[in-house]
Amino acid sequence: MTARRPCAAAPGPLEGYAARFDDLFGSLAQRRGFREYLAGLLAPRDRNKTLTALAGAEPVAGAQHPAVQRLQFFLSESRWDPDAVNARRLGLLLADPATAPHGSGVLVIDDSGDRKDGVKTAHVGHQWLGRYGKTDNGVVTVTTVWADERLYYPVNAVPYTPARHFAKGKSDPGFRTKLAIGADLAVRARDAGFAFRAVAADSAYGDQDGFRGELAEAGLPFVMALKPRHGAWAYGADAYTPVDAARALAWHGPDEPGDWQPVTRTFRDGRTEAWWAADATLGWWGPDGFTRLVVATADPGTLPDKATWYLATNLPRPGGPREARSVHLAADLAEIVRIYGIRHWIEQSYKHVKDELGWADFQVRSDTAIRRHQVLVNCAFSFCWAAWFADHPPQHEAGASPPQPGRGERGAARRRTGASTVVAAGTPHRPRLAFPLDRVAALVAGMVHSAPAAAAASPDQLGRSRLRPAPLHP
Repeated sequence: MTARRPCAAAPGPLEGYAARFDDLFGSLAQRRGFREYLAGLLAPRDRNKTLTALAGAEPVAGAQHPAVQRLQFFLSESRWDPDAVNARRLGLLLADPATAPHGSGVLVIDDSGDRKDGVKTAHVGHQWLGRYGKTDNGVVTVTTVWADERLYYPVNAVPYTPARHFAKGKSDPGFRTKLAIGADLAVRARDAGFAFRAVAADSAYGDQDGFRGELAEAGLPFVMALKPRHGAWAYGADAYTPVDAARALAWHGPDEPGDWQPVTRTFRDGRTEAWWAADATLGWWGPDGFTRLVVATADPGTLPDKATWYLATNLPRPGGPREARSVHLAADLAEIVRIYGIRHWIEQSYKHVKDELGWADFQVRSDTAIRRHQVLVNCAFSFCWAAWFADHPPQHEAGASPPQPGRGERGAARRRTGASTVVAAGTPHRPRLAFPLDRVAALVAGMVHSAPAAAAASPDQLGRSRLRPAPLHP
């Protein structure tokens, strides 16, 4: 058997991570492309991370340079399996004690839309883009993220294909809704060995009876948001919605809370706020029904819109008649609030990191190329955690109880730091999510400082095999 030709090493600690994927690539060009692509994604974001940016070439003028064309071929034409690469990435996360999932974590299902022009790109369509709060032309991807109070990382991602791409529209056998994709991803995560306390999702998923039913049928626990005024559960004078069910609960103030119990809501930075939670009754939903309606709020008297959650869960109530026969561990009100609180902790931070790594910056049209780009971004993101924990091993206090939940929607905005600063060095004193991007900013700064050039390379300056994650200018 012919020995493999050695590949030029990626900068710094990235080489050790990239080498773990080498057996999945059949040629030297593919192994080199993998390293160059990740290095480009991790470089400082001075402009959109298109292929010219990833290769360190000038925009437009450098598009035909061999280094750029190599990345284009690697992404669109080269023969390698993105599913195998993602499976290896997940295997590394599972095998590392610092990132291995556990039963107190949460699997978050969400979808994210990015603007894309034209009609020729796979999965593109005029559809709701939640991150922009409007309907526009773009690509929507359904994702699952595993998270606890300490870290979060992507598990799987599948682009949603609008009905117009199918010959028979929504009746076409190949068409799948975002709900069907999300339910399938949750099952895939469980089958891949990812333990979690429950699946969490916002009201776009939680309001759908069929979606909750699919998860329940698959034996998966869930905690999902409901719109406060979604649907009518009875007719005539008896008609009411989740918010009406909450108002029917007894409340006479903090000294006489009635049906409410005190809980703690925690932000990702560790700040806490006193909340109240209660089991409500809504139609056939109730404390001991197959589906519980849990209301959590900062003020039971006024139920403020921005500080009140209406949650549907199939986790049984402790001490209730369902506890003994349920396949899921019972969850008290504080645990329900903790589970759903984690979804809020990671949502904005994760999307921000995806933006920094160029999630939406691809300029390819095929389904294969788009999926490959997404897998590579997720590899770059997972490398961030590997690098972080290499310098900051997790410290677990013996006998420490899991962090309890706490306050409002997103917490205070996180102040960005310079590239040479590492945020949250060591173990935080209070529960919060670490931010791997801050660590990678420092790592990449070192990569850039040791690079032969300090600025974007022009086509005639860019070497054929040199990694160049240098700062790029518009």
